[in-house]
Parts: sequence; structure tokens; C-alpha cells
Amino acid sequence: MPRDQIRVTRALLSVSDKTGLTDFATALSRRGVELVSTGGTHRALTEAGLAVREVSELTRFPEMMDGRVKTLHPAVHGGLLAVRDNPEHQAALAAHGIGAIDLLIVNLYPFEETLKAGKAYDDCVENIDVGGPAMIRAAAKNHADVAVVVDVSDYETILAELAAQDGQLSAATRRRLAQKAFSRTASYDAAIANWLAEVESSDEAPTFKALGGTLAQGLRYGENPHQSAAFYRLPGTLRPGIATARQLQGKELSYNNLNDTDAAYECVAEFDPARAAAVAIIKHANPCGVAEGASLLEAYERALACDPTSAFGGIVALNRPLDAEAARKIVEIFTEVIIAPDASEEARAIIGAKKNLRLLLAGGLADPRAKGETIRTVAGGFLVQARDAMSVDDMELKVVTKRKPSESELADMRFAYRVAKHVKSNAIVYAKGGATVGIGAGQMSRVDSSITAARKAAEAAERLGLPESLAKGSAVASDAFFPFADGLLAAAEAGATAVIQPGGSMRDDEVIRAADEAGLAMVFTGVRHFRH
Repeated sequence: MPRDQIRVTRALLSVSDKTGLTDFATALSRRGVELVSTGGTHRALTEAGLAVREVSELTRFPEMMDGRVKTLHPAVHGGLLAVRDNPEHQAALAAHGIGAIDLLIVNLYPFEETLKAGKAYDDCVENIDVGGPAMIRAAAKNHADVAVVVDVSDYETILAELAAQDGQLSAATRRRLAQKAFSRTASYDAAIANWLAEVESSDEAPTFKALGGTLAQGLRYGENPHQSAAFYRLPGTLRPGIATARQLQGKELSYNNLNDTDAAYECVAEFDPARAAAVAIIKHANPCGVAEGASLLEAYERALACDPTSAFGGIVALNRPLDAEAARKIVEIFTEVIIAPDASEEARAIIGAKKNLRLLLAGGLADPRAKGETIRTVAGGFLVQARDAMSVDDMELKVVTKRKPSESELADMRFAYRVAKHVKSNAIVYAKGGATVGIGAGQMSRVDSSITAARKAAEAAERLGLPESLAKGSAVASDAFFPFADGLLAAAEAGATAVIQPGGSMRDDEVIRAADEAGLAMVFTGVRHFRH
């Protein structure tokens, strides 16, 4: 077990991020701590007027190979790894003239930032730190005798404890710092390993899969109040969404808010803002209304008409910057979160009047075709798969019925299929005129999803005072094939005239005959969009 207290007499500083460095080092120096540093860190500290030894004085060897080799030396690692109450270790230090190092301050080359900036392969390789992680791991292993700091935010805490305890650091602090240090190097290595796996572009699953992230936000609780939770950003995050978003206002986001907002923004990203404004309204990670329009206001009103009951307390995602006209309409009902690429000053002011409404600006729209991975934990492990990056716009639609779909039916088919990709399976989506009119999600049988969606369309028409269901004349999308004709017949009975589905059922011929008998036009995509 670590000794309760260690006295800090010598510190080694080697940092890429020099935020707060001189103030921290100055405070250490005033406490009588001997400072040792490397390269740019040494220059920064000497320019600040501090007495600092160059690490080459310890190693008696100059930095070489553009700084790649400077701390990988027994004089450094012996000083970090020597156990203080081990006579053999102490004899080795004395025999080789190695001084013990009590405090290590290291942050790593900015590999993640280089990756995020989209730099070239060679630039990314050059920003892979070798000596830094080696020192961090050595100091963290020997936390019984050494404290290691990898996070600038810990500087003040360390100085406060040194001041309160006469230049000493407690065992509890050293354990906490060691845990953070090992987590930092694990996350760093994970970013590198996953980048190289992506560069390799092999379909073969790697033997080892690393996960790593940086805490973005501690959460009050998870899906339920008895579950703890936190939100972590992946290293080198490039995809616009909740990880890149700035929260302009509103109360703290919850676990469920974040999960639903991610689902909403991924859904609305399917709709090209250059073609039309689009709005997706999400409740419990399922779309309850999605629509395109000439303006965001029109798109929102059409999306809301699909299921205003479910939209209450939902998430609203937009594919264009939020404008004042849309903002005024959105705040008329209770909404948890609005997420958009940006927002006008007037729109921000309108949302600002609703103090609990969260407004997130993602800074861009995600590319629905971009490669990526999704990860889900299971008992004793986790599942990894490629993101569903297939777009209906890239699919070859095969007409399988006697009647061919009209151009307007084809447009509604494609719209419905974009939405179905983001609806929990079994998924059925009715769409007409670039808007959802009924959605059936997460049912155990496809026919039940079809019936649920039809009922939603009929209820929407009743609310609007219309004489017939909104499903009349609609196109219906199914995320997977119809195993029997019953689900398709339920759609026909609701008034749908066109169907888009993957095909591939043993009973495809039976389903096609039923579609022909009902006068439906049907196309197969050959691509399934399950979302469990």
C-alpha cells in the first residue's frame, strides 16, 4: 500500500499544452521544489525567469532525432520507478547517480487534435507521443512514491494540497492521479489504434478493440434516477452532433435528453438542406414527425401535425440554422431540446425567453453516408458494427408489381425510407407530400406496426377535421421485408398506394401478388434498415 504522505522535492515537467504552466511551476519553485524539464517546456520556464534543469543534465545525453529521443533513459525512468523503501533500488540510484523524481507533470502530443483537424497521415504519425506515455505509466505504476499529473485542471488542487500539508501529497491523491493517468494513456492509445484500423480499411475485425473518451459532462443520473451516468466524447470527434454542440441556454441535459437529441439530429441529417428545410421531432429515440418544407416553419408545422400528442416534451432537430419564424412556433408547446447547425440572433433571443428550453448548436450537419461505428455493450463484452451509412438515394429501386409508381409516389417512398432508417424495428412509416403522416415503431410484429401507423394517421386527420385518414394516397416504408402479406394489406386498407421495402422474404411472391390485387405499386431496395 502507498505511504500516507510523500514530500515533493523534485518535479519533472514535459508538456505539450502549456496552459497554466508557468504559474504552476513558479508555485512549485517557491516551495523549494527542484524543476527539471524538456525542450519547449524548458524554454518556456527559463523565459519566465525560473531556475530549471534541462533533462539532458540528468541523462548526460542530448535530445536527438527531432526530440523523439529525450526522456527514454534510465536516469529518468529510474527516478520515477525506484521504490523508496527498497534498499536494492536505493543502492542502484546511488550507484548510477540517479535522483528520485517525486512529481511528474506530462500532457501528451496533440494526436487527437491533429486527427480532428484532418491533417495528413505523416502529421498524425509525428504527433504520436512515445516518451510521454512511457513516463506517465512509470510514475502511475509507482504511485506509492510518485505523483503524476496529466490534466491541467489538477494544477490548482495539487498546489492547494501542497500548501495545506507542508509540501506533501496524500496517498489518496496519488491513487486518484494514477487512475486518471492510466485512463489518459488508454484513451490516447485507443485513438491511435482506431485511427490506424480506419486507415487500414480492412473488413476483418481487429484482434483487439480499444475504447477511450474524455469526460464531457457528468450527468445527474441515467435512464432512471437510480442509475449513475456520464457523457464522454470520443477522441478526434469529427461528426457534427451532440459531441460538437454548444449549449447556449437551458437546464443541464440529462442522459435521455442526450440520447434522444442524438437520434433526432442523425435523423434530420438524412435530409439535404440544399434541397429543402427539414425538421425531425423525436420522442424516446423514435421520430414522431418528420417533414420537409419551403421553410423551417412549414417543415415544423407539417412534422408536428403527424403526432402532436407525442411531440409534447420532445426533441426538435433542424437541418438548417434556426430562424425567428420557426423559433416562435416551436416554443408554443413544451419542448425539451432544440438542435440545429446554428441559429440567428433573433431566434436565440426568442428561445432565451424559455429558461428551461435547451438550445444546442452543432456547428454543422452530419453526413449520413460517412463511415463510422456504433457500439453497444452486452454482458461481458460489447458489439461493434459499421454505422448504417446507406442512403435510399444511392439504392437501385426495383419495381416488382404490375403497376409502376408515379414520380410523386417515388418521392414519398424515398422520404419514408429515409425516416424508417431511424425508427425502431419493427418500423412502418407512412409519408405523403414530403411529410410523415403515421409512424409505427418498436412492435414485436410488423403487422402491429402497420396498424399502429395507420391509426396514428387516422387520429391526425381527425384532429385536423379532415374527412379521411392522412394515410389515404400515402407511400409506406418498411425497414425490413414483410414476412406475410398481412402488414402490407393493413397499409392498403389504410389508404396507402405505394410501398417501399427491402424484399428478401420467402413469401415475397405472395406479398407481391397481394400488392397487385390491391392495386399497389411496390419497389424493393435490397437494403434492410433494422434499428433495435
